[in-house]
Amino acid sequence: MPERPDYYKILGVGKNASDEEIKKAYRKLARKYHPDTNQGDKKAEERFKEISQAHDVLADPDKRKAYDRGGLFGGLGGMGGAAGGGFDPGAFTGGFSDILSNLFGGGGGAPGTGGAAGGRGSARGTRGGRGPVQRGRDLETEVSLTFDQAVNGAQVPLAVPTSQPCPICRGSGAKPGTSPRVCPVCNGRGLESQSQGIFSMSQPCSNCHGSGTVIDEPCATCNGSGAQRSVKRMRVNIPAGVKHGSRIRLAGKGEPGFGPAQPGGTGSEAGPAGDLYVITRVAESSVFKRNGDNLEVEVPLTIPEALQGAVIEVPTLKGSKSLRVPAGTKHGTVQRLRGEGPARLSAKGNGDIHYRFVLDVPSSLSPEQSEAVDRLSKVMNGNPRERLFAAAAGEAK
Repeated sequence: MPERPDYYKILGVGKNASDEEIKKAYRKLARKYHPDTNQGDKKAEERFKEISQAHDVLADPDKRKAYDRGGLFGGLGGMGGAAGGGFDPGAFTGGFSDILSNLFGGGGGAPGTGGAAGGRGSARGTRGGRGPVQRGRDLETEVSLTFDQAVNGAQVPLAVPTSQPCPICRGSGAKPGTSPRVCPVCNGRGLESQSQGIFSMSQPCSNCHGSGTVIDEPCATCNGSGAQRSVKRMRVNIPAGVKHGSRIRLAGKGEPGFGPAQPGGTGSEAGPAGDLYVITRVAESSVFKRNGDNLEVEVPLTIPEALQGAVIEVPTLKGSKSLRVPAGTKHGTVQRLRGEGPARLSAKGNGDIHYRFVLDVPSSLSPEQSEAVDRLSKVMNGNPRERLFAAAAGEAK
């Protein structure tokens, strides 16, 4: 029988490690062994799969408890379950919705959350309820974009760790030539009922742990899980106008669905595939600052331009445009160019660009400039601070 993997050792943390310590260890190792940074290195790819699987279990409280109790032996995700036990305890996280699903034959259930690495950052999976068929897990990954890619849209590569049905047992978890058998304790329901006075409580079967089937001879390739870890590579289209933290849903691009192991048969009818959610991480621009659907730009003005007014050139996403600065423009004044900003994802059209004028005061003056400032100060009448003292005197009365 294969040795049970030590997920704590794989991540290099102690058994009492906190969630934050597990997350930090995973991120450090994921960056080191990610397929994007180790092109063609099979050993790094296998190590990345081990790290992803370890994080998938230890980052989920329910899966971690089951693992610490000795469960999750066969790995993740298969309807066939763990070797000898026929069930992955971490999959049964849906609570009463999953129990009702099994009682009445429904296919839905409350999703639970797991973890896997994806893209250039972390990724998380969501497992559907356990019914006649099992919907594939939703996956979540991150993608890093330049500011221009976010504004204009781009096609980017992704490498997403995922689970695939085992090609040897076709997802059943049983050794080829054999098949799972109906659990004799729960008769395939996956549940046991216990009466407590006037109430009757249902809980996962103590024999098959909720799968409804028992695997006597687990598949040697997947250790009875019915699944294998792999890395799915694809190119995805990022729409124009995404922000930092935008969440893009790619329907059907998550993990493939599973079907229940068929006692006496050779396969199962798979459920629908899950979805893939791509979280965008956008690099900052040195010129444009994102504010919702709009952009902000800080535009320096010379003192003569602010005093006399001017027509200046300002940057836009497509080049530059002329902007009229009125005479007497104050520091912090904002002008807007409508429709010159990035595309809106939630509505039609584009956002705006807001230009905030700031006075560019030189830190030092040449003799000629000092002379010009002296002449200007002699013709500028009045003390602008007088109103401050007048207002303070009025408040003191």
